[in-house]
Amino acid sequence: MKIDILTLFPEIYPGALGSSIVGRAVRNGLVDIRAVDLRDYAHDRRGTVDDRPYGGGPGMLMNAEILSEAIDDLRGPDTLVILTSPRGKRFEQREAEKLSREKSLLFVCGHYEGVDQRVIDSRIDVEYSIGDFVLTSGNLAAMVMTDAVVRLLPGALGDDESSGEESFSTGLLEYPQYTRPPVFEGVPVPEVLLSGDHQKIARWRQAEAERITRERRPDCWERFLKEKNGG
Repeated sequence: MKIDILTLFPEIYPGALGSSIVGRAVRNGLVDIRAVDLRDYAHDRRGTVDDRPYGGGPGMLMNAEILSEAIDDLRGPDTLVILTSPRGKRFEQREAEKLSREKSLLFVCGHYEGVDQRVIDSRIDVEYSIGDFVLTSGNLAAMVMTDAVVRLLPGALGDDESSGEESFSTGLLEYPQYTRPPVFEGVPVPEVLLSGDHQKIARWRQAEAERITRERRPDCWERFLKEKNGG
């Protein structure tokens, strides 16, 4: 997979994307991640890439011509162009799974007060938001989404099956996990996990995942029930 990140702050990369699972995936050739400086496409020596919005209002907008030229230069025939935006659709595990099947991604990191709508209409394939809050720029959102996608690539994890039991992969939050010692500060590991009965363990884990999801994320629980019942 190829991932380009169009940004005003290329100096912050690779950051977290150079470590752990994602960093290893890059080193092993599973993914090529590149930060591209939008100012490289500026039309003046100052590197100006913003302009005042028509109709007035606070802040500046990314220049339509410069941004469109950068996107056109970076996108290939198989590239999906993504804009990080507070008004985008919610980025969830299922979206990460979809993106992990793409050949090439181009993240456009929003900044200032946003992006000229004409660029969005003509060149952006999908807008994503990582939550109902506003960040200084889209860089952290692009990093979060890149991390979520890359770890799903075949070979990125030590055990490719491990991602199948994580939170949200089945529509539920993950069940509780325990390791040694068997008793910690007077609290023992649940007896069923020491039983060696894999069917009982699977049933316990499923029940715990359902309980936690029902208590902590009723929205996920309702969707899980709807899909389970074929709704």
